[in-house]
Amino acid sequence: MATEEVSKPPSHPTYPEMIMAAIEALDEKGGSNKSAIARHIASTYQDLSESHASLLTAHLARMKESGELLFVKNNYMRPGADVPPKRGRGRPPKPKPELPPGETAAPRPPPRPRGRPPKPKDPVAAAVAKATSGMPRRRGRPPKKVARSAGTEAGSSTAPATAGGGVKRGRGRPPKVKPAVASDDAV
Repeated sequence: MATEEVSKPPSHPTYPEMIMAAIEALDEKGGSNKSAIARHIASTYQDLSESHASLLTAHLARMKESGELLFVKNNYMRPGADVPPKRGRGRPPKPKPELPPGETAAPRPPPRPRGRPPKPKDPVAAAVAKATSGMPRRRGRPPKKVARSAGTEAGSSTAPATAGGGVKRGRGRPPKVKPAVASDDAV
């Protein structure tokens, strides 16, 4: 049978406790750096694991982020009594107004729905769309609406007028206009 090795719990306190004890024992004015803290812990506690350096680094970083330790000029120190606790990430919450005793806060309106608000519905346009939905339509693009005017540029009442008031032109290049020839009799 294989001999099972029973892992015994470490005889030293937790890393945060050892770090705080090392900083207090070193009692340096500007704080203690990581190597001084590691030397003090190694000299005080002999049964440390092989991963002591990485554990110490991870615990120092976590304590620095949580505000338990201050990190100034590459040194770790305990925060003073006047130092406010380090706030978390993100925007801080708005301060709530204090109400006199006996009053309750006004009920909040329901939150707005997500997304773009719908367009206002026009009852006339909806009725027209419904009435014309069953009618068949011709293929292709619908013809332009032509406005009729009383007098056209060319003076012809039979020529259809365009929206600008001019004569409707056909497709393609317009035909070449021949200039009127002056008769020789007039000279």
